[in-house]
Amino acid sequence: MNRYRIFHVTEFEYDGPVSESYNEVHLRPRQDDEQTCLSFRLTTDPSSRATSHIDALGNWVHRFNVLPEHRHLRVESDSVVLVHNPRVLPENGITLPELDARAEELEEYYDLLAPTVYVPHPAAVRDLIAEVEQQSGGTVAGFARAAIETIHQRFRYEKGATHVQSSIADVLSTGAGVCQDFAHLLLAVLRMRGLPARYVSGYLVPSRTAEAGASIEEVIGGQASHAWAEVYLRGAGWIGLDPTLGRPVTTQHVRVAYGRDYGDVPPVRGVYKGHAGQRLSVDVRVRPALDSEGWERLQETAARPVTAPRSSEPQQQEQQQQ
Repeated sequence: MNRYRIFHVTEFEYDGPVSESYNEVHLRPRQDDEQTCLSFRLTTDPSSRATSHIDALGNWVHRFNVLPEHRHLRVESDSVVLVHNPRVLPENGITLPELDARAEELEEYYDLLAPTVYVPHPAAVRDLIAEVEQQSGGTVAGFARAAIETIHQRFRYEKGATHVQSSIADVLSTGAGVCQDFAHLLLAVLRMRGLPARYVSGYLVPSRTAEAGASIEEVIGGQASHAWAEVYLRGAGWIGLDPTLGRPVTTQHVRVAYGRDYGDVPPVRGVYKGHAGQRLSVDVRVRPALDSEGWERLQETAARPVTAPRSSEPQQQEQQQQ
């Protein structure tokens, strides 16, 4: 059964007192035909009362404020999600020339075709697009499949190679990045070829097998939130593609939010008053909701520190998707 429990902890430790912390989070999993959010709880320390709404893309958005002075902020979300079978990437479908001839029919997806801050459309991507097109077999579905396979093969997964504000220019220059970067690069390849595509923030359930890919899944799914992309294919709908793993999404992928890029849907984002430096720690545990005896259990673990920039300017706090 694809029923998972997700415990996500984000902690900010400050080296001095701060106040007037205003925060927005995208942590509640989506609810639709392919996924059911069975329960969700958000808590903070210091304690605060959150408000919530659903945005234009159907994402749950929670906001909370911590006004008194404090030296740490802990944000915890606890979810139980049932994931259904995702849409399958078709084997055939329309050809790339047919896509070009019918481009005007996709005008309603303008926002998901246009460049953004994280996903510009630099000339350097055109060489990658040409390489992908040669491997596509001439179809749109083949192009989408070749795109994730090429990015997976050409670019190296490396924590610390980029930072939360990196754009695809950094990935192209270093040849390395994390899932957030690879999702952005895939978006650029798809959009510049005329295919509407959206950023997906979520989680990856770690593999329990000894397969060769299990180690990378443990790193991505066990320590941080995950990111990938969805492409719109005429006649098939929105199809999930994971360039970090080099394959379409499976029932191991838990969706939280859609956006044009990471900037629309960071898991945790906020500002605070004060000039204290901060240390960010993130811990995510994703596992089956039921154990072998039918009990629902999850062992809480301490968040692990990751590098965060320090500045004397008014501070922002934001989490990169690893």
